Amino acid sequence: VGDSCCNPVSMGYIKKLVEKKIPGIYVLSLKIGSSLIQDMENSFFMNVNAQVSEVCRQLAQDPQLQRGYNAMGFSQGGQFLRAVAQRCPAPPMLSLISVGGQHQGRVYGFPRCPGESSHLCDWIRRTLDLGAYSKAVQEHLVQAEYWHDPLKEEEYRKNSIFLADINQERGINETYKKNLMALKKFVMVKFLNDTMVDPPISEWFGFYKSGQAKETIPLQETSLYKEDRLGLQQMDKAGKLVFLGVQGDHLHFSEEWFDSTILPFLQ
Repeated sequence: VGDSCCNPVSMGYIKKLVEKKIPGIYVLSLKIGSSLIQDMENSFFMNVNAQVSEVCRQLAQDPQLQRGYNAMGFSQGGQFLRAVAQRCPAPPMLSLISVGGQHQGRVYGFPRCPGESSHLCDWIRRTLDLGAYSKAVQEHLVQAEYWHDPLKEEEYRKNSIFLADINQERGINETYKKNLMALKKFVMVKFLNDTMVDPPISEWFGFYKSGQAKETIPLQETSLYKEDRLGLQQMDKAGKLVFLGVQGDHLHFSEEWFDSTILPFLQ
């Protein structure tokens, strides 16, 4: 949210760090739009399904990736790349590393929106509170597309145009399940002191227990897992799911932790 592919203190820094630590590796930092400004704006306002389609196009046209690639997404990028894995099996995604991705969505307010005092963040908060599941908001506000209100489950399942689809809430797309299960590893990083994602357990695919917003349950107790709608139960039993915790607030981690914990999945 509010970032771009090549910001030297964020995604650009991560790209250079990986290239430095793994000599000879090819790293593509995805840009959605024709400029860095457009890339940043699209993280708020470009329909997520259109973003996923654009990424699939970029990957399919990159000759360096045709034999397969490892994908790493930060925050909302984690679930967006999972959609790429489910919808676009060519070229093949080998492993998916989700760093703070909200795989069961998030709810309430818009905590620590980039630029805390900006009118944009205030407008997004009001819009989400008033009509997250209206057609116009769903199609034009990224954060609404993974808005998951545990007190309005039926409305969420019916009207969410992105998250409810990739989480198989309206029926089973066997292709989604088959494609996700083709991953060698699905790594999920949860920030143990997260104040931005509500509930933080969404980063490990858990969520609120149905019908209330206080008690949370892990992935293994959700209907998504028990019914194995995405193949996560089979992947878990096969050792393909990796749950990592790191001390710190949302996306706060040290270079040392990244080197020792994340880089081995890219080698």
